[in-house]
Amino acid sequence: MYLKNILLYNFKNFRQQELSFCEGVNCFIGHNGAGKTNILDAIHYLSFTKSYFGSLDVRNIFHDEESFSVTGKYDIDGNEVAVQCIQKKNTRKIMRMDGKNYAQMSLHIGKIPLIMIAPQDEELIYGGSDLRRRFVDMILSQLDHDYLEHLVSYNRALVQRNALLKQEKADNSLLEIFDMELISNGKIIFEQRKKFIEKFTPVLVKYYEKISAGAEQVNIIYLSQLSENSFEDILLKNADRDRFLQYTTSGIHKDDLDFLIHVSSGQSKTEGYSVRKIGSQGQQKSLLLALRLAQWEIMFSEMGVKPLLLLDDIFDKLDAQRAGLLMSLLSEFLLGQIFVSDTAQDRVRNFLSGENKIFYVQNGTVKNV
Repeated sequence: MYLKNILLYNFKNFRQQELSFCEGVNCFIGHNGAGKTNILDAIHYLSFTKSYFGSLDVRNIFHDEESFSVTGKYDIDGNEVAVQCIQKKNTRKIMRMDGKNYAQMSLHIGKIPLIMIAPQDEELIYGGSDLRRRFVDMILSQLDHDYLEHLVSYNRALVQRNALLKQEKADNSLLEIFDMELISNGKIIFEQRKKFIEKFTPVLVKYYEKISAGAEQVNIIYLSQLSENSFEDILLKNADRDRFLQYTTSGIHKDDLDFLIHVSSGQSKTEGYSVRKIGSQGQQKSLLLALRLAQWEIMFSEMGVKPLLLLDDIFDKLDAQRAGLLMSLLSEFLLGQIFVSDTAQDRVRNFLSGENKIFYVQNGTVKNV
């Protein structure tokens, strides 16, 4: 699978732009603010129906226009497939594949597997637990649509339960209904997350060891209240606290991941310490790269399709050795379609091999180099 071309219409700073891509590495070069990242975000829209950066859809409409559209044509097993996202002001967003509109946006997730690496990923290490949960959820949602449905149902019940708890006299029978929804969906989500971490960890270890040249090892600890107690007992134990605080204080929406680093010394290795708390910048960058590479391998292994890989201005944050190692790993293991943005053309050229295409982006226009 690969993206053949894309048409942007009134999307962010692009009035109208059509681009054709190669099956290898596609590079966007230009100054900051030129629109390189906007192109990557448009490609992200076609996989996830929304912006990678969490911005409201209407804010991505070109200034003073009424709508935007992003249209991509993919080669999937030799067949051309068109995917389109349309957002008009004061109107529900439209997502369609081969001319057929989706009744629900969630039904599209997983159709066009994609992974994006951006400077904002640093938050995955030292940001809030919601970001690390989202990392796992985004992968599992692409791999298993049933998981996504359970997640949507859980979050809907959570919102309803929290709204009920804010009422002066919460209806106990209604509270029990929401509890049952949380428990039935939460148990499945917990088990799926647990199985995923068990499968994901050795793949992460492999990539991190390559990036650190074997000097360090990494591990993941899955932190969940359901690891030691049943969901029923947890909700019952915290019932009075929830009523007092007026929100649901426990459940799988509080899950977290802790990334541990073990430093090798001869035949032994040190006790693991949390990268989030005391890890160096180099260790954090290496971990982020290893996480995304491991994500790519897991998704490819499970889906049988090579996910599109988007690299947004990551070379600017890496020293030459790490940047070269990253591209070497991509060439060795991935060999799928890659989209790269950078401010320096010479730097990108140093890492390119095989089929590639370079575009120069300036003030919302794109030209082939």
